[in-house]
Amino acid sequence: MIGGIGIPELLLIFGILLLLFGARKLPEIGRGLGEGIRSFKSSLSGEENKEEEKVVKAKELEPEIKEEKKVETTEKEKTQA
Repeated sequence: MIGGIGIPELLLIFGILLLLFGARKLPEIGRGLGEGIRSFKSSLSGEENKEEEKVVKAKELEPEIKEEKKVETTEKEKTQA
């Protein structure tokens, strides 16, 4: 038990939430809470900054990758001709 909250209390809380928000809204609320907790944890650990750096690096390399593909296709055309 967490601080005196047992299964009957949790069921009562869930029942009240179900009455207040309805069955359609509860998954959306849970999803929003989960995303909020994940973003909070990542901001504390600094993981978000690492992911942003990866995205920035990928965007910087994108033009180079496209140029390499163009070179490869022109080389293939030369060998086929």
